[in-house]
Amino acid sequence: MSKDPQQDSSQVGDSDPVLMEIKGLMMDPVSNVPIVVLRNEESNQFLPIWIGVFEANSIALQLEDVEPPRPMTHDLSVALLEAVGVAIEKVVVTDLVDGTFYAEIHLRFQDRTRKVDSRPSDAIALALRVDAPVYVSMDVLEKARADDRTEQLTKDEKIRKWLEDLDPDDLGEYTM
Repeated sequence: MSKDPQQDSSQVGDSDPVLMEIKGLMMDPVSNVPIVVLRNEESNQFLPIWIGVFEANSIALQLEDVEPPRPMTHDLSVALLEAVGVAIEKVVVTDLVDGTFYAEIHLRFQDRTRKVDSRPSDAIALALRVDAPVYVSMDVLEKARADDRTEQLTKDEKIRKWLEDLDPDDLGEYTM
């Protein structure tokens, strides 16, 4: 799924994206893969997104307010954008296809807004660094729910069900 990184984003056509908060990181107890957990405060709906170890480390450092001795890739990306006057307005998780999430980073330069295709983990790592909001398309939330209803009772579904029933305070701290 290839998207035009120069596409204009003056309108939001992502089926009314829902504002989410980054609730935390945890390890999938079955596969030992990091999961970033997003939550909608109003509906208390959770969206777990399985991510890579390096992206999880970058997100964890920012969530825990740890400053690395040298800039990491996401820090460098933010510094480069700021150096040329580009602001990250928001990130939007836009699609879920065959278990893979897609996202866009919404950038502003002077009076123009652009969308850039991104992995959700990278978009979230950048959003944390500039305090930009994170949204998820309603379509993605519906697809994630539909996946839960149609799959057989597999280990992944049991984890998703466990995440849905999880109290936000049970997430605790993420350690790498």
